[in-house]
Formats: sequence, C-alpha cells, structure tokens
Amino acid sequence: MSSWVLPAFLGLGLAAACGFRAFLPLLLLSAAVHFGVLGLNLNESYAWIGSTGALIALSMAAAVEMLGDLIPFIDNALSIIGNVTGPIAGAIAAGSVFEAADPATAAIAGIIVGGPTALAFSATQTGVRAASTATTAGIANPVVSVVEDVLAFVLVALAMVLPLLIPIALGALLFIAWRVVRRFRRRGTGSARSVTAPVSRSG
Repeated sequence: MSSWVLPAFLGLGLAAACGFRAFLPLLLLSAAVHFGVLGLNLNESYAWIGSTGALIALSMAAAVEMLGDLIPFIDNALSIIGNVTGPIAGAIAAGSVFEAADPATAAIAGIIVGGPTALAFSATQTGVRAASTATTAGIANPVVSVVEDVLAFVLVALAMVLPLLIPIALGALLFIAWRVVRRFRRRGTGSARSVTAPVSRSG
C-alpha cells in the first residue's frame, strides 16, 4: 500500500510545484537523489534525473526561468508557456518517484498524477499573474514571482519530508489563490469606478 500511496502524495507535491516553476522542482529532486538526501530513490527509467549532467542542466534552466520571471512582459510569457512545460515536468517528476513500479506503469502514473495537477496549479498561477498585471500594471508581479519561487520550494520540501500533508497543503493553496484573484478583481473594479465616477458627474 505505502509503495503506491506515499509516492502518489510525493508525486502530487512535486507536480504542483512544477505548476509554479517547471525546472526548480526537478532541480531539487535531482539534487536530493544525486547527494543522497532523505534516502530518496527513483524508478530505474528515471535514474538520469540524479546524474551530474541533469543536475547542471536543470540548475541553468531553473536559474533562467526564475530570473526571467522577474522581468516585465517576459514573466507573463513564461506563465503562459508554463501551461505546457509545467505539466510535462510534473508528469516526469511524479512518474520518477514510483520506485517499485515497472517503467511503463511509472510513466502512466506520472501522466495521471502529475500532468493534471501541474496544469491545475499552472492555470491558477496564470490567473493570479493576469489579475496582478491588470490591477497593478505589473508592479506587483516581481513580488508574486518571489512568492511562487518560495511556494515551489516549500511544496517540494514538504512532499519529500511529510508527503501525507500534501493534499491538505494543496487544498489550502487553491483556496488562497482563489481569494487572491477575487481581491485583485475587486480592487480593479473599484479603481475603474473611481475613474469613471468623475466623468459621469461632469456630464
């Protein structure tokens, strides 16, 4: 039972983190396996993730992704692209942790567990970013970006240490994201009314 439940929860956490950042969760997974942290082992078909080459490549990709996300306009483009790269990375990350499964089963489990989860959180991230851009003209986007970096890191750490808490954490994150988007939209509506009100009175 634990050979499926714990990997599924771990995969969920990694995939959700991939929804925020495609390469950072894979980098942290690669580092954990490469340096033997927490005794984490991967499915044999995903052993390449822990290789030195993968660690270097993922380090560069994660750095480019995180730095690019701090640049106006590029951040929105990366957010949209993340709707494709995130689910792919999520499927890879989730499938890799089904250590006891045969490669084909692990790949299918990764697609089922990782793909939809990463897509859901990537779409949520895109919604938050769009609301932030619309209401603050992108001024708040760097702050949102840093928060996403922290969330991705924390989700990976929690998934590796306490995977059973992942469903609770993901539910809380989705609820918070929903509240944030609503607040941004209300602020945008309020700003629009304050601008149009004087015009209406002057007419």
